[in-house]
Amino acid sequence: MRVTFTENQGFRKELNKRVDAYFTENGIPTRDNFAMYLKTITILTWVIAAWLFVLFGPDIWWLKIIGCLVLGGGLAGIGFSIGHDANHGGYSSKKWVNSLLGMTYDYIIGTSSYLWRFRHNYLHHTYTNVLGYDVEIHGDGIVRMTPHAEHKWYHRYQHLFIPILYAIIPIYWSFSDVRSILFCNRFGEIKIPNPKPIDLFVLLSGKVVYLFWFIGIPLLVGYSPLEIAIGFLIAFMTYGVLACHVFMLAHVLEPAEFIQPSAANQIEDEWAIFQVRTTVDFAPKNAFLNWYLGGLNYQVVHHLFPQICHIHYPQIAPILAEVCQEFGVNYAVYPTLRGALAYNYRWLRQLGNKQSNFDLKLAS
Repeated sequence: MRVTFTENQGFRKELNKRVDAYFTENGIPTRDNFAMYLKTITILTWVIAAWLFVLFGPDIWWLKIIGCLVLGGGLAGIGFSIGHDANHGGYSSKKWVNSLLGMTYDYIIGTSSYLWRFRHNYLHHTYTNVLGYDVEIHGDGIVRMTPHAEHKWYHRYQHLFIPILYAIIPIYWSFSDVRSILFCNRFGEIKIPNPKPIDLFVLLSGKVVYLFWFIGIPLLVGYSPLEIAIGFLIAFMTYGVLACHVFMLAHVLEPAEFIQPSAANQIEDEWAIFQVRTTVDFAPKNAFLNWYLGGLNYQVVHHLFPQICHIHYPQIAPILAEVCQEFGVNYAVYPTLRGALAYNYRWLRQLGNKQSNFDLKLAS
């Protein structure tokens, strides 16, 4: 059943008006920006150069390991910046450009862009942190990310083993999306829309091309299966650790809220305010993270304006803060990456303890 948001305080209308005014007064486009084109070239060059170095660089094992780590960082950069904006329609005003660059998920990092757009763009962005709808916080029962999820005895140790899960998630994603689309056709109780033939072609051909880049070509140039497996794992586990931590820092920590709908499947709030309540920004003054994370450290801004290129998020954030203050809405921002990480792991540890304060509050 669709969740409805029952209130309209005018928050979103006022915010949109001021953001639109910012772009109009400065005469700049919301998408198709030179800075984004330059970043795309830089990240793709980074990935290609690292891949070539690992394959054809000096035959010194520790240099190969460093090359794989750098390659993993570049793959995460594609996910953060290029594919993310494109699959949201925030890269270009031209649909074919967004579609083409969105397929970097399929043909380079091995994740289905079709499935990602459904589970992330629709489910996560619409029903953020709502258990049963936002599948990004389900944790498949292995990790407890919301106080509304059932507690298991092993959750007591989740803050210790979760980095291992982060590392293997990209490899899990690359195969589970085929199972989800072709066989299961659903996330729990949520049905996945039937893909068009072109979507199935991209899904399957993407797996072939992605595996050819990282397994087929290394085999052809003479690397052993063991060497390929080690290199593949280092690169994609690096990508997984980086990508998953960034997602967690936006939603799975205090003061992000975990709101459940009423028995009538309603949330008594305006949708835009609900997004601010369930999301957190971090490290807004960190120039490198602002560039590398594709605006994902401005996650509140992103949830409200996913179709605006992330290049503009640092300029939109002060406008959002101003409107939040006027409407009495708490806009949560952690000033540093270290602080956000600390509170994320603190939250995971708290949820792992069955007798956490939040659990006792729910029980009462």
